[in-house]
Amino acid sequence: MITTGAILYGDTERHLAMSAQEQPVALQLGGSDPKDLAAACKIADDYAYSEINLNCGCPSDRVQNGMFGAVMMKNAEITANCVAAMIDATTLPVTVKHRIGVDDFDSYDFLCQFVGTVAASGCSTFLVHARKAWLQGLSPKQNREVPELNYDRVYQLKKDFPDLEFIINGGISTLDESVTHLNNIDGVMLGREAYTNPYILSQVDRIIYGDEKPIKTREKIAEEFVEYVDNEMAKGVKLNAMTRHILGLYHGMPGARQFRRHISENAHKSAATIDVLINALKFTSGASTR
Repeated sequence: MITTGAILYGDTERHLAMSAQEQPVALQLGGSDPKDLAAACKIADDYAYSEINLNCGCPSDRVQNGMFGAVMMKNAEITANCVAAMIDATTLPVTVKHRIGVDDFDSYDFLCQFVGTVAASGCSTFLVHARKAWLQGLSPKQNREVPELNYDRVYQLKKDFPDLEFIINGGISTLDESVTHLNNIDGVMLGREAYTNPYILSQVDRIIYGDEKPIKTREKIAEEFVEYVDNEMAKGVKLNAMTRHILGLYHGMPGARQFRRHISENAHKSAATIDVLINALKFTSGASTR
């Protein structure tokens, strides 16, 4: 998530620029002012994003203080005004990510009222974390784990709003689970699992879409990543800004712990070079083709 303030008043290029190798990418915005959100969308149009998403699910104190994130679920009209302004400002699809409730506003009627009001503003795709959010008493991490999951409530949304697209999120850690959800819903979002175990995504095209193309090995992915990192470092990007996102590539494989440790202990150093990544990969020799 990137706040509207960071885009409008910060280093826009640093926040929004990306390599063509990263696409397709969705930009998630945090904000609650329609004018600022519209302005941020217009700026984002100059970049190659595939979608702009409005965050209505984050429960952190910082986000609450800015009056955006999950707190926006408490006022569907404000959220709808924001979405309408975003849609008017961009040619890209505008989507909303939200929870099934927030604090004591957690009835199914409340959820339907939120979705219906926002949908009336022009949004047709909703990414739903199947937990409610507690704005007080739980940390953001606890809010990802403690509130009870209720997948049936998201399924019911699809039944009651059949013309809208719903993508389910929360606690989903295998592709088998994803296939089961797809019997009831339009899409599945893998969050933490895709981050801690990114190689799970290598099977998606084959299992979900029936694509018969060969699956890339970890070794091939690592080889391409080294090239990407080398190119980005030449542009001034810090090594650890990239390597921290690949720590899970060898999740569950021989050498994974040493791989992670070497990167974690060395990539942040001011004199760190691409050799940190190359040397870390030596710990995984023989593991990447499995």
